[in-house]
Amino acid sequence: MTAVTRHSLIRGAAARASRGDGEGSTQVHMEAAARIEGAKVFAVYGKGGIGKSTTSSNLSVAFSKLGKRVLQIGCDPKHDSTFTLTKRLMPTVIDVLESVDFHAEELRPEDFVFEGYGGVLCVEAGGPPAGTGCGGYVVGQTVKLLKEHHLLEETDVVIFDVLGDVVCGGFAAPLLHADRGLIVAANDFDSIFAMNRIVAAIGAKAKNYGVRLGGVIVNRSAGTDQIERYNAATGLKTLARFPDLDAIRRSRLKKATLFEMGASPELEAVQAEYLRLAASLWAGVEPVEAGPLKDREIFDLLGFD
Repeated sequence: MTAVTRHSLIRGAAARASRGDGEGSTQVHMEAAARIEGAKVFAVYGKGGIGKSTTSSNLSVAFSKLGKRVLQIGCDPKHDSTFTLTKRLMPTVIDVLESVDFHAEELRPEDFVFEGYGGVLCVEAGGPPAGTGCGGYVVGQTVKLLKEHHLLEETDVVIFDVLGDVVCGGFAAPLLHADRGLIVAANDFDSIFAMNRIVAAIGAKAKNYGVRLGGVIVNRSAGTDQIERYNAATGLKTLARFPDLDAIRRSRLKKATLFEMGASPELEAVQAEYLRLAASLWAGVEPVEAGPLKDREIFDLLGFD
């Protein structure tokens, strides 16, 4: 199959599957058969480079340490979401589908699902080449493949680790499956600006789907004053806070989760915070009713001219 044929197949299938999803939306509509049943599903968003994959992977391990069966789905073409769990870059769902000329029935679970640290099952959805196709279709195909192989039936927790800012319906595709949308942000303007767009996206999807806003996970931040100001203005709430520790940065370089790093009081405190966050998410966090700000309002709120 040529690259052009492959891209046409992805775009054509997405177009055939598309239906309306709210006023002004071109998002691919989720069919009832694609719903993930029986598991708690979380979609983790945030500005690019803010630590979503680190947060997702350590949260997955925390859930596993609570005795839960966890599946983490990376939704970035870089396919490095599960890097610290598996210690390697895994093939993506799109890669393995292409290897069998998109005949999904020829695939086995071990072709695209790999077990990582703590027994966490890992999948990398991947994405179309830059400038072509739609990432939302890739997410849908990944969930479909997992359901066809009955890999979601004995899963307690599913975590979608989603790339960057929400700029189109494709980026929001995991929200169609999620119970709660979680936002990772630092205590700075750029993170909060991206978070505001994600708050708007989750609110839009909540009109037609079961997803609700869970809250913000403050990452790599010594303080929280800016985020607290934003929370007060919008109704958002903070779920957890992780400091700017060098050990967190080094964990990725060592291909390790924080639960595998050497013991220290600071690191043990971070591990305990992840376990607390996992326990609270499993118990069920109340949905947050937050209203996004206009761009100019964010500049005014945070003191920029």
